[in-house]
Amino acid sequence: MNIVTEHTEEITQVKVPLPFPLRWVNAYLIRGEKGYTVIDPGLHTLDAEATWQQVLQERGIDFEHIEQIVLTHHHPDHYGMAGWFQERTGAPVLLSETGLAQVQLLWGAEQPMSALLLTLFARHGFPQDGLDEMTKHMVSFVDLVSPQPQVTLLREGPVRLGNRVYEAIETPGHAAGHLVFYDAEAEVIFCGDHVLPQISPNVSFLPQVEENPLGAYLSSLQEIGRLPVKMAYPGHREPWQGFGARAAELVRHHHERLALMESQLSVSLSAYDVCRATFGDRLSIHQMRFALSETIAHLILLEHEGRIRQDDPSAEFIRYIAVAKS
Repeated sequence: MNIVTEHTEEITQVKVPLPFPLRWVNAYLIRGEKGYTVIDPGLHTLDAEATWQQVLQERGIDFEHIEQIVLTHHHPDHYGMAGWFQERTGAPVLLSETGLAQVQLLWGAEQPMSALLLTLFARHGFPQDGLDEMTKHMVSFVDLVSPQPQVTLLREGPVRLGNRVYEAIETPGHAAGHLVFYDAEAEVIFCGDHVLPQISPNVSFLPQVEENPLGAYLSSLQEIGRLPVKMAYPGHREPWQGFGARAAELVRHHHERLALMESQLSVSLSAYDVCRATFGDRLSIHQMRFALSETIAHLILLEHEGRIRQDDPSAEFIRYIAVAKS
């Protein structure tokens, strides 16, 4: 596997290793007259440190040449190395305000999101004997995002990356506060995890973050898919052409998944039941967290559309059933 690919004189792709089945996350070095912009530097591991030290050394780039670290979103495989870079460069770390709020929920004092998420999972049928393992899993990410950076808020609108000005566009769904960076003149987009080739971005429900993340995601896909794009630089897999077609394909995929889950609810089931029926029962704890959160996001949209309902809204544990068609 080539760790580094120089796509243009300004844009270099760096594959930062991950200890997950995805294997790597794409970071990008963008060269400009004032220095380098790093987009999404990766998860903080010793392998990631070694990769960046090798890449920078081979290119004669000193830490003082890094001008800024820009994040499409707050997920640990994108955010985790930001503080490591900031300690060595003194460069600002740019992240959306919504993204920063989730960082504080996930990895701030007492990590309140862990308790919120486990309570949610329990109400949706996740077995009690798995909650301790899930708690340890959530806590394990703290080291992978430490040290945490001082964040400069990044809002929608113009943002300079290298020598060019891009438009930062909020694209919710995969992550609330997710931003893509679009150069209308060059028809180039850094799309983070909002649109990915070959794999479907996870769309999870998180308590106290976004009421209907899948609904927001589908609306955003339809809007962003209309942009003229010649080259898309994603967070995972390889840069590709055909951005609009892929956005439309992802919309179709989720409508098919909604129909599948609705069909399973001819009888009353929990989200955990639906999750296992959809994704199987051989998931790691890491995979289960994403699969169950995504299942809940789909069920929320189905309920919002009046296609399913809670079997007994007053019950302690939430179960769903399809609404009979007239």
